[in-house]
Amino acid sequence: MSHDVTVSNAYWRGKRVVVTGGAGFLGSFVVARLKAMGCTEVFVPRKSEFDLRHETGIARMMDASRPDVIIHLAAVVGGIGANRENPGLFFYENLAMGVHLMEKARLAGVAKFVSIGTICSYPKFTPVPFHEDNLWDGYPEETNAPYGLAKKMLLVQGQAYRQQYGFHAVHLLPVNLYGPGDNFNPDSSHVIPALIKKCIDAEEAGDRHVTVWGTGNATREFLYADDAAEGILLATERYDSAEPVNLGAGFEISIRDLTQLIVRLTGFSGTVEWDASKPDGQPRRCLDTTRAERAFGFKASTDFETGLRKTIEWYRAARAAPSIHHQIGA
Repeated sequence: MSHDVTVSNAYWRGKRVVVTGGAGFLGSFVVARLKAMGCTEVFVPRKSEFDLRHETGIARMMDASRPDVIIHLAAVVGGIGANRENPGLFFYENLAMGVHLMEKARLAGVAKFVSIGTICSYPKFTPVPFHEDNLWDGYPEETNAPYGLAKKMLLVQGQAYRQQYGFHAVHLLPVNLYGPGDNFNPDSSHVIPALIKKCIDAEEAGDRHVTVWGTGNATREFLYADDAAEGILLATERYDSAEPVNLGAGFEISIRDLTQLIVRLTGFSGTVEWDASKPDGQPRRCLDTTRAERAFGFKASTDFETGLRKTIEWYRAARAAPSIHHQIGA
């Protein structure tokens, strides 16, 4: 690790920790770091056994795990297309899962509840860089507003529970994540895995161009998933306040520049065509990350190009492995 503040092993030893979504993309990094910290009782509820969208599934999970700490990563998510097609589903399932989980955690006396929100909760025209104090200054970008607002309600719930019950809930707002193990399914993937897959597939098929949604003018910030996992564990251990906290890398890049970077790193030799009939999504995204550094010492450390190379290498290897071929939309 390149910075001085690290998660302490002592905090985690002997604690029973539930990581919802722990088998997913970000969750796998969180679980790996927990185990490296000496946390031997990490419980990852699987959807087939504990469906957290229903109160009965949550109740059974709580009985089975008896957690001291809950890190709530599980979410029903997707890119712009998936959000446009499933606004009701994304709203209901994310809200139901989080609301009931936090209530059951309160009733069970869980010592710490860490809710992972979303950058989609910010208003569409938030001044850049996004500061946590801007969170209530307007309505989110329309294509992902139902998802963003559902997750935002968990901030409200956590603050209300802290005020009334003294419940130790914190709310983190990670920016767009990327890294090895990301979702490469073209029906639901976000921009980085979608672009990597487009470029590699086109190069292998001999296609001379790829088509990318939008104008390329929108900007985004990206946080390497393992850095996000470190930030989450630092916050779990060190942060206990009602105010939400951004987790980001502190830079922004246009989708056009990102595309050209991925074209170069994947070795795609064709051209990029922009489909301006498709939406750009939120015009700009870049976070003010000073609160996380000040409150619990988190600062992202993975260089963007290094992280992209690792992600591309993982995807190439994953495509060659028959056991996970179907999971990446290959």
